[in-house]
Amino acid sequence: MSKTSSMGRGIQAVLAVGARHAAGLPGGSVADIAADLERDRSQVSRNLRSAEHEGFLSRTSRTYALDWSLLTDAQLLTERRLQADGGTALDSLASAVDEACFLGVLHGDSTVTIGESVPASSNLVGSWLGRPYPAYCSDAGQAVLWEASEAEVRTVFAGVDFVRHGPNTPTGIEDFLARREAARERGYSIVDEEAEPGLYSLAVPVRDFKGDVVAALQIVGIKDRLEPKRDSCAAALVAQGQWLEARLGYRQQA
Repeated sequence: MSKTSSMGRGIQAVLAVGARHAAGLPGGSVADIAADLERDRSQVSRNLRSAEHEGFLSRTSRTYALDWSLLTDAQLLTERRLQADGGTALDSLASAVDEACFLGVLHGDSTVTIGESVPASSNLVGSWLGRPYPAYCSDAGQAVLWEASEAEVRTVFAGVDFVRHGPNTPTGIEDFLARREAARERGYSIVDEEAEPGLYSLAVPVRDFKGDVVAALQIVGIKDRLEPKRDSCAAALVAQGQWLEARLGYRQQA
């Protein structure tokens, strides 16, 4: 066997352990991984021992698990790619739709912009980089909480007053949850004069290699200009969001 095929088998063994973590299991034994891969146990055992020796896996008794250092390295890589590839996604999207585009993350009960691409023709003035905004009515709010359970959403907004920022600001948690559910069915969120009068936005969640939502990709503009071309902008947004997710290692479930 070539070194490449041997390396490939080792990587497959590590990924198989990772897949068990993703399924909520605490790793697996040699027998478990061999069964998952439908391969010979002695060969899988060698692959797992090698991965343990290299620091990719840890072993407790007979169970192999991903080593925390590997997870930390993967998380750092995700953060770097979110910045670098996120910038590429923003520029491509802004060029395609000729509107201001942003990348936002959840911080407490607010969203914070970590990337932006704003064409001069968008008529939006000033930068939003690093600026927090209440998640219940922000352009990114529904998208960054896309996969959160109802209990998690209630925890995020516990004690938060739903102050009116625009004519359509959600009135409370139930209203927010209903709007998020409509967004999930649609495939993208629409924030229509919730953040401020005359402002309209579309957003999609961005997932990482673990399937966790780590950011929201947004198109934001003046309602009279953006709403009439909503469908074409939404299509470009969804496509660019999927590209960015692929760069972060997300594999969409069949």
